[in-house]
Formats: sequence, structure tokens, C-alpha cells
Amino acid sequence: MPGDPLSDVFAALADPTRRAILARLAEGEATVNELAAPFPMSLQAVSKHLKVLERAGLISRGRDAQWRPCRFEPAPLREVADWAEQYRRFWEERYAQLDSYLLEMKENSDEPDQ
Repeated sequence: MPGDPLSDVFAALADPTRRAILARLAEGEATVNELAAPFPMSLQAVSKHLKVLERAGLISRGRDAQWRPCRFEPAPLREVADWAEQYRRFWEERYAQLDSYLLEMKENSDEPDQ
């Protein structure tokens, strides 16, 4: 769905290079050159990854003379966590039902046959 912020965040997180860039930026601001250093790819390719992250709202770029540091913006990850939370509760309820069922089966198997 175009224009869906949550989809933009998931699309940005789908790539391991972009996740590595976010992990680096969570430690502090960095330039494009600093972010590109650990990757065997061109600056242009790293810039494309940064544009995806920026479009998803996961990073922002400052402006200080010729220095344009990238910084991590964690707010969109809160939306991802909130979305996933509903499914965590779903699975917890299912596991609780399974626990009850298994306990009931165990209790029935422990009863002597009449």
C-alpha cells in the first residue's frame, strides 16, 4: 500500500545492509563515508540505502556546513513494536491454552483405569 508508513519501515528493515546501518547509527551520528566503510559497495549504493531509511523515517540527515551527519530516528520502530505486540499476545494466549490442554491430558493419564 503506497504511503503506508509501517510498510515503508518494514521494507527498509528487510535489507541486512540497512539494518547494519541502523545498528551503527544507534551508536551515534556518522557520515556517509563512515557508514560505507564496512561494506564492499560504492558510496552511491550506500546512499541509496540511506534514502530508503530516510524515506521510512528511520534516519535523518543534519546540515552543518559541508558536514551532513546521519542520525538514527527510533520512533518508527515503536510502531513496529506496537504492531508486533498484538501478535505476541495472540501467541501467549495460544500457548496458555496448549499448557492447559497438556496439563489436562497428563492428569487424565495419571488417573488409574477403572
